[in-house]
Amino acid sequence: MELTRGISRRAILSWIGKTAGAAAMYQAMTSLGFASESTFDKDHYELSGAPEGSTVLVLGAGLAGMTAAFELQKAGYKVKILEYNEKAGGRCWTIRGGDKYTELGGATQECKFDEGLYINPGPWRIPYHHYAVLHYCKQFDVKLEVFNQINHNAYVHSANAFDGKPKRYREVYSDFQGHIAELLAKCVNQKGLDEAMTREETERLLLVMREWGALNGDDKYVKSVEASLRRGFDVEPGGGLMPEEQYSLPMDRHELLDSSLWKHLVTGNLFEYQSTIFQPIGGMDMVAKGFEKEVGNLIRYSSKVTKIHQDNKGVTVSYIDSKSPGDTMTESADWCVCTIPLSILGQIPANFSSKLTSAIRAVPYDTGVKVGLQFKRRFWEEDDRIYGGISYTDMPIEMISYPSTDYHSSGKGVLLGGYLWDENAYEFTAMSPEMRVKKALEYGAKIHPQYLDEFDNGIAVAWHRVPWTNGCYGLWTPESRKEHYQNLCEIDNRVVLAGEHASYIPAWMEGAILSSLDAIKRLHEHAVAANKQNAQGSQS
Repeated sequence: MELTRGISRRAILSWIGKTAGAAAMYQAMTSLGFASESTFDKDHYELSGAPEGSTVLVLGAGLAGMTAAFELQKAGYKVKILEYNEKAGGRCWTIRGGDKYTELGGATQECKFDEGLYINPGPWRIPYHHYAVLHYCKQFDVKLEVFNQINHNAYVHSANAFDGKPKRYREVYSDFQGHIAELLAKCVNQKGLDEAMTREETERLLLVMREWGALNGDDKYVKSVEASLRRGFDVEPGGGLMPEEQYSLPMDRHELLDSSLWKHLVTGNLFEYQSTIFQPIGGMDMVAKGFEKEVGNLIRYSSKVTKIHQDNKGVTVSYIDSKSPGDTMTESADWCVCTIPLSILGQIPANFSSKLTSAIRAVPYDTGVKVGLQFKRRFWEEDDRIYGGISYTDMPIEMISYPSTDYHSSGKGVLLGGYLWDENAYEFTAMSPEMRVKKALEYGAKIHPQYLDEFDNGIAVAWHRVPWTNGCYGLWTPESRKEHYQNLCEIDNRVVLAGEHASYIPAWMEGAILSSLDAIKRLHEHAVAANKQNAQGSQS
């Protein structure tokens, strides 16, 4: 977008809309199934009175599967879980030192992080309004700490702006806000709003702009104490005979606008990223381990499902040992809760209805890549004074997230050196794990020059190469939801599906848990009704 010196009111309002578009963006995201507020009510999902002797087979020990098993067992069902991996959790996954991971294609990585350090390849944040996740964290005594989403001292960066030098978030935030305030103040002073506002309203707006934008006495956003109190000082105030404070110079308005750095300012205002955000102490898989303590005795690990067959009496699932494939085994039950990702489920022979089969095939999976980097010291804290939060860039790595824990720790530290989506993720997915780490270092060094000297080791997970998901999350569109979502979620004879893909909060743990709770409530009501009908039939 270009600006002339004689900027129009329409251009001003358009500019403001670029940063004040969170509400519109939220509405758009909601229509696609993102950013929805949780509708969890624990009392609504309390189950009891399972038909005597009823059995349920759960496929998948991710959060959806373990939620189903936990609640169904409490209701009186006999439950068993088949899980592909050697541990529970699914995408609720943490990688620590000593862990080995083999991706599709055969590349194997061994994590060499120091003890206590980790990376979460999947979920890494819990918004305060994800009530179901927080409910189970409390119930299972999963300890939480605050995840720092917005750090005003972190960086925003464009390779094509300001000679490729990163700017502090606070500088971009303060300068953009200040320039907007100055333009609006000018509009007020020139009586450009007389038709829309009374004199009292315009005078009040002018006072608001002076305070909001740190304008000086002439209604200008310039180098001043007011601006420096927002964006920081060139020389910070000290004590005694320390050097006298020096105010900082705001960025040029036109250069700032052209840089597009301002587009990252909206992130913290989006509903799903508003404070407070949490993370489990010690890694996201602490949530999975909380569930596993309750239902681990129900899980058969290393079980790869090869066929699903249902009839009017029950469900039979064929599977093999995923570690050492041999003879095919079977497990049968009255009912089945299937939480296998659709990207995998669509490859498994099953006699589902045509509607359910079409729905499963209609949902592709998005990709994503995360790169975890361990460094010899926490230079982002020691050198740059960045404690938690995220730096944003237009380079392919897209962001760098700093650990929101163990501040001022001596020794090594791990940060998220890249979180990639869309074409950037596809490009990195095509690379070897070693090349992904190398490229993340090359890009990251343009923001933190310490990268290359301080690097210790790294690991990279590309979700389209993860064997048990073949992707990151179910990618719905408004059209596909309208045509297939109802069919995907309905009970199909003896089987019901659950998982983030069967929710309006895809890619989030909350969506997986809510989907499971809704599915098993409907399945329980169906099972009770069927049992009652059978009992009446046998008496007649």
